[in-house]
Amino acid sequence: MIEIKDFCKDYSSFPHKKSGFSVKDISMEIRPGRITALLGPNGSGKTTIMKAVCGFHYPSAGQIFLSDNDGNRINVAEKPECVADFIGYVPEQSVLPPEMKVIEFLRYAGELHRLSGDKLTASIEAVVEKCSLGDVLDKKIKKLSKGYQQRVSFAQAVIHNPPNLILDEAITGLDPAQILQMREIIINLSKTCSILMSTHILQEVDSLCSEIFIIKNGQIVISGTEESITKEKNTETLEQAFFKIISDGETDNEK
Repeated sequence: MIEIKDFCKDYSSFPHKKSGFSVKDISMEIRPGRITALLGPNGSGKTTIMKAVCGFHYPSAGQIFLSDNDGNRINVAEKPECVADFIGYVPEQSVLPPEMKVIEFLRYAGELHRLSGDKLTASIEAVVEKCSLGDVLDKKIKKLSKGYQQRVSFAQAVIHNPPNLILDEAITGLDPAQILQMREIIINLSKTCSILMSTHILQEVDSLCSEIFIIKNGQIVISGTEESITKEKNTETLEQAFFKIISDGETDNEK
């Protein structure tokens, strides 16, 4: 489970940053067994939130908590050394070692999470099955298509069976067939993970996500199910509602 409470990130003290808060007063709860979407235009603060959840930077105010399926709970800012045990992360463009074979890289990724022996072997077998990598284990990563490289990225993110998964534009740039394949992988992973994903492919939100948060100018302006959001915005589709929200000159919080 991921809990974000009154999260703010202030960049005003950074060199060359003219503005202050990148995101302000963000509160979200990403529950186990569900896929939650974080939507917004470029520059709205989505990646800032996701990187904070992963411990890449800390809140200027507020708190972020991660929980596992055994009831353990950490504050990301207070226990940064533990974050990797609680989370997996897949960015839009993963930097994978091109000369390594898939099996070599998965073994390396598992060892980074302190897996060894039978546990490492079992973890590799599990992610190979989940991400359908059995046919490419002995291929070098540089020889793989973008779709297969993204599968490898998913596999390394969950090799330690994390309770939470962050997908930051993880299906952007894939062709329609690859997107369908990744959709099945994400649905499969959601059975054991709390998943927070950002995407510009709104049709995938329709297919995958049970809860949606839309962010604009660093603040959440609306949240709910696809049905509740389209009803509130008096539109037929989520896509229509999304563009109506981001085109509006004021946020819901300002009304």
